[in-house]
Amino acid sequence: MKRRALLGALALPAALLGTAGRAGAQAPIRVTDILGREVTLPRPARRIVLTQARHVLAMALLHPDPVSLVVGWGDDLRRMNPPDYATVRARFPQADAVPVISRGQAEGLSLEAIIATRPELVVFSMGSLRVLGESMPDRLAAFGIPTVVIDFFNDPMTTTRPSMRLLGQVLGVPERAAAFDAFYAGHLAAITARLEGLGEARPTVFIHAHAGGTPCCSSPGKGAYDSMITFAGGHNIGADLLPGSVGDVSLEYVIARNPRVYVATGGPYAGRGGIPLGPDVAPEAAAQELAAVIRRNRLDVLPAVREGRVHAIWHGFNDTPAHVVMLEVLARWFHPDRCADLDPAATMAALNAQFLAIPMQGAHWIDLPPGAL
Repeated sequence: MKRRALLGALALPAALLGTAGRAGAQAPIRVTDILGREVTLPRPARRIVLTQARHVLAMALLHPDPVSLVVGWGDDLRRMNPPDYATVRARFPQADAVPVISRGQAEGLSLEAIIATRPELVVFSMGSLRVLGESMPDRLAAFGIPTVVIDFFNDPMTTTRPSMRLLGQVLGVPERAAAFDAFYAGHLAAITARLEGLGEARPTVFIHAHAGGTPCCSSPGKGAYDSMITFAGGHNIGADLLPGSVGDVSLEYVIARNPRVYVATGGPYAGRGGIPLGPDVAPEAAAQELAAVIRRNRLDVLPAVREGRVHAIWHGFNDTPAHVVMLEVLARWFHPDRCADLDPAATMAALNAQFLAIPMQGAHWIDLPPGAL
C-alpha cells in the first residue's frame, strides 16, 4: 500500500470528527508506558488495536464493554485459547466482527491492516513487540498513530500495576483503575504479611508447564512464573537450570531435585495443554486428567505426589492482572500453615462482582489428595 493511500485510510469519518470536536475542551492525556516512552493522546482512546487480543481481558477489569473499543486485534485468543474467546463472544457477540491484524510470528503484523482500522491507539505487549518488530511503534508514529507498551507477562510483579494505571488513563477511567489498584495491592499486602520473616524457608516447587500436552517436562525458568512463585514464597527448581523464561528439564532432574510441591499448568493453548482448566471446566474433569498426566509421565514416584502436594492451575494466569488469584492459591499450597486463611475463591468472586465485564467461570485450580492415584 502506498503512503498516500495509507494516509487516506487514517481519515476519520464524520461521526468521529464530531466526537473529536465535542471532546476538544478535554485536556490531553499524557502517559508513560513501561518502556519509559512518553505518549500523548488528545482524548481517551475509543478505537484501539490490541496486538495481543488476550489483553481485552485486562481491559475488561476496567471497562463495561471493552470489545466496543477494539477495532483490530491479534488472533492469539481465538487460536491459543478458544474457550476464553468463546466466553468473550458469548458476552460480546461483536467480537467476531473485530478484524484480525496479526497472526503470530509466522505471518507477523500487517501495517496496512492496522491503518485501515483508523486506530486512535495501538497497544503492544513486551512479547508482541519482540515478535512483531521493535521498529513498529516508530513506523506507526510516521502515520500519526500513537502506541503504548504494557506488560503482564515478562515481569508481572513489577509491571502489572503501572500497566493497569496506564490502561485506566488511555481508556479515560483513571478512577476505575485506581479502585483496581487498591484491590490488587491490598491482596498482595495480605500475602506479604503472612510470609513475613520467611527467609530461606521456601519449599522447592516444580511447575510442569502445559502438563500432558507436551513431552515431559516443560518448565518455566527465569521469567513470569518464577517471579510469582518467588512472591508466593516458593523456590522454582526450573529457574536453577533454565536461563530463559521457559525450557525443558528431564524427568531425572525432577526426581533428583525431589520438589516439595508439584504444580501442573493446564488449559488448551493450541493443543499444548493436556489438563482442562478454565471456562466451563468441572473440577472433577480437571482432577481426573491431572491424575492421568501424573501416571503417564511416571511422576507418581515423587513424594510430593504420594503425600498430596500435587496441584494444577490455569496457565492463563501468567498474562493477566487476575493473577492476584493465582498468587493466593500458590501461597496456600506452599505455606498452608501461614496462608490457610487466604480465600482465592472469594477473591475471584470479588473480581467478577466488582470489576470483570467478562467474568471468570469454571475450575481454574485443583488439588489431588493423598491416595488419589
